[in-house]
Amino acid sequence: MSKNSEYLIDRENKQYEVIIGLEVHAQVTSESKLFSQSSTKFGAEPNTQVSLVDAAFPGMLPVINEFCIEQAIKTGIGLKAKINKKSVFDRKNYFYADLPQGYQISQYKYPIVGEGKVILDMPNGQKEIGIERLHLEQDAGKSIHDIDPNNTLVDLNRSGVALMEIVSKPDLRSPDEVNVYIKKLRSIMRYLGTCDGNMQEGSLRADVNVSVRLKGETEFGTRCEIKKC
Repeated sequence: MSKNSEYLIDRENKQYEVIIGLEVHAQVTSESKLFSQSSTKFGAEPNTQVSLVDAAFPGMLPVINEFCIEQAIKTGIGLKAKINKKSVFDRKNYFYADLPQGYQISQYKYPIVGEGKVILDMPNGQKEIGIERLHLEQDAGKSIHDIDPNNTLVDLNRSGVALMEIVSKPDLRSPDEVNVYIKKLRSIMRYLGTCDGNMQEGSLRADVNVSVRLKGETEFGTRCEIKKC
């Protein structure tokens, strides 16, 4: 890292700049799930907070939790973001053992919250990080691999819990900026009461999108998405 706080990678007499964007998944502070009345309380016995909707029984129809909508809008205001008058839920189809429906109800083209910004206080001054969007989606369940040596167990208590996915623009340039950004997001949501930020309980998680380019170039390199555990 150079003296002016740039985070650069030296390789074969060339310097590369790191481009970072984050997809932060923040669990909405709500007593019930996004599309059912099941409890969201952490630490309950496995599979004791699962409704027929959460378990994807045939014929079950989701009903939106109005309070989760309000929480997303409140967060959007805290991020100085555009609140969209029209938002649409879509199905994101993929197979996963702890995703009973075989799809996730999420948002993409028409999210509830549009572009915003977060101001970081860095040692060398303030930096603005753009927010691409905030959308609502369901969480999946939890696969447990360390109880039975021969089987994977599934706990669906978390299935259907409301998440706010906050997608940043590729404006971050160092691990230090990522650290400050996540802490700032967490403090905003905790102040607003929209997410408790308890990372040890999985309430705040992040996927990291990373690419590199030669210093001075304007085009982005090939993006690599690093998924959360």
